[in-house]
Amino acid sequence: MRAHPKFTIGLISDTHGLLRPAAMDALRGSDLIIHAGDVGDPQVLTGLSGLAPVTAVRGNVDHGPWASSLPETAVLELGDVAIYVIHNLAELALDPTAAGFHAVVSGHSHHPGSREADGVLFVNPGSAGPRRFRLPICLGKLYVTGTEVTAELIELKA
Repeated sequence: MRAHPKFTIGLISDTHGLLRPAAMDALRGSDLIIHAGDVGDPQVLTGLSGLAPVTAVRGNVDHGPWASSLPETAVLELGDVAIYVIHNLAELALDPTAAGFHAVVSGHSHHPGSREADGVLFVNPGSAGPRRFRLPICLGKLYVTGTEVTAELIELKA
């Protein structure tokens, strides 16, 4: 029996230029990091890339030459799992189930959450940047084993 590869994917979004030491600590040990947009400053991606390879998408506050290199969406394939990344879930222009995705990672709303619909796990890690309203400072992790994907949301102490 073949062992399934296991991956831990760090999820972060809406940093708006702020890379907290607590976020770095929480993401340490990730095999890969996904930044779901509103990076705010290229130094955030530089910092994260010191922990693991980073896949990032452009958010609505990401402007300028550095941000133009970020795609609006990204597709990751890890073992037997396909993950779709987009900043604003309201702009999702495909059926992730029909397209064969196991998970969709998004940001934008600053509201952390995880739900399953039609066999696809939708995860928003929330915002790890400056506090907005009374929303938590949060990020997440995806755990991939074979074709199974589970999510964990991690609230950071501000």
